[in-house]
Amino acid sequence: MSEDGPDPAAAATTPYLPMFLRACGQKAAVVGGGLVAARRVETLARAGALVSIYAPRLDEEEFAPLSERFAFTHVAREPAHADLAGCLVCYIATGDPAADERLHAALAGAGPPINVADRSDLSDFISPSILDRAPLVVAVSTGGASPLLGRMLRARLETLIPAAYGRLAAFAGRMRAQVNSKLRSPVARRRFWERVLDGPIAELALARNEPAAEAALVEALDRATESGEGPWLGEVYLVGAGPGDADLLTFRALRLMQKADVVLYDRLVDPSIVDLARREAERIYVGKRRADHALPQEEISDLLVRLAREGKRVLRLKGGDPFIFGRGGEEIEKLAEHGIPFQVCPGVTAATACAAYAGIPLTHRDHAQACVFVTGHGRDGPLDLDWETLIKPNQTVAIYMGLDRVEELMQAFVARGGDPALPAAIIDNGARVNQRVVVGTLADLAAKARAANLRGPTIVIVGTVVSLREKLNWYAPEGATQRPRDLPPAGGAQ
Repeated sequence: MSEDGPDPAAAATTPYLPMFLRACGQKAAVVGGGLVAARRVETLARAGALVSIYAPRLDEEEFAPLSERFAFTHVAREPAHADLAGCLVCYIATGDPAADERLHAALAGAGPPINVADRSDLSDFISPSILDRAPLVVAVSTGGASPLLGRMLRARLETLIPAAYGRLAAFAGRMRAQVNSKLRSPVARRRFWERVLDGPIAELALARNEPAAEAALVEALDRATESGEGPWLGEVYLVGAGPGDADLLTFRALRLMQKADVVLYDRLVDPSIVDLARREAERIYVGKRRADHALPQEEISDLLVRLAREGKRVLRLKGGDPFIFGRGGEEIEKLAEHGIPFQVCPGVTAATACAAYAGIPLTHRDHAQACVFVTGHGRDGPLDLDWETLIKPNQTVAIYMGLDRVEELMQAFVARGGDPALPAAIIDNGARVNQRVVVGTLADLAAKARAANLRGPTIVIVGTVVSLREKLNWYAPEGATQRPRDLPPAGGAQ
């Protein structure tokens, strides 16, 4: 991926703070006597809350089954301010939108946060869709934008998280104090639990053979204690983060991101991807701007070695693929010299992803039977490229890091015999919501790119495959209101 990218921006945020509140033994109020109110009562009662329901009458069909399973109090009137004193939360769900709005106005400021059914604009909090595998609980929320989507995702998680995981969580909870007493180091404890929860001990617990699981855990704990808690030699994960769209991450990348103690990332990695790393991990920004690196490459490599020697699992996130103009080879050379264990996780490289999102196939039976990747920069500046190879017909040339020298590159193609009318494109922020594409020819692409004030990161594509974009363009970046076929004809910035 090019090193021309924008400064890291703040990731998209939600106005809601996800958390789990202890409701057991706490007072809670529900206003309403119908189906929606009954669901709120059930959720609160399952958590052990002391629920008072305020409604002239309760729907017998909905509340009779609840009364057989849970205790609650019915107050046959609307609540007053004083009724909500000491309540953890209050739900308003009468089934009448006008009544809900009136009650919200009357009760606002009474003390507890209030949720109004189907009115996120009036709600202090929202109720997520819940997957209950007690004590394991998974909550899914769309911030009120689409409750149905939240329920659909919860249903999908139902198939991915068997009920047995609740037993596994309870087993781990029972053994936690014993592990903590023998393994003092947080790093040692975490690595011990990683081995337990991703190995045969967990399988025994999932199979309901908890006596055997407990015996195996105690034996493993004794071995860990006898072998000592350190020093732990860390490991480095060199992970390709792709060009920007988090959906293009591999499953392996996500798994390694959840194991890291420290994350080193540069400005080519989208903030939404950095946020997918383990929440407790330390994050270190190492820059990598054109001719202005927050840390020189050598210092980045030295930092990886030092952090690993401290026993940390280090995630080195690199835009695109670390082995395609990403200098990943230089970093792991240093790790190998110092005997640091490492793994390499490939990523979707910028040329393939950006071209795909721009509707430009890099190869095509009628246009290109070969594709050449080159970089517009070498270790000490511009490269002396093999122009004889690059101007051959029936191929595509993808140029990384070419924005600063796009004029020189296009002129060089023509000077070496390239057809000035040969189609060419420059893709800015490819595979991101702010993607822009400029299409032209060797003769005019540079001028069009400058007129569009592109900022990077960019990929330049040269070849007749670019002419297919008008027909094959499918991606509508954020803010686009037209279908791909209705977009303006290719030939300028999109």
